[in-house]
Amino acid sequence: MKTKKIPQRFCLGCHTSKPKKELLRIVRSPEGTYAVDTTGKMPGRGAYICHSLDCLELARKNHGLERSFAAKLAPEVYEALAAQLQAELTAEAGQ
Repeated sequence: MKTKKIPQRFCLGCHTSKPKKELLRIVRSPEGTYAVDTTGKMPGRGAYICHSLDCLELARKNHGLERSFAAKLAPEVYEALAAQLQAELTAEAGQ
């Protein structure tokens, strides 16, 4: 029997490859807004980071998200992404 291939994605913060399900998808919608994609099915260009604020900060320092999206990101976008990630992490911890 064939084994199913597990899709791998690259974290833009710590630069490690992990299974897609273990990473958090950040998406730029066709309208140009940025959001954390918890379902993995939102339309638009996606980039992946680990479920950690440290990886988001590393991606900010090395401009990984900007390279992935081929666009300059405003500081407000990083703050909004950090707030969304923090909310998700506290919701997971509360379960």
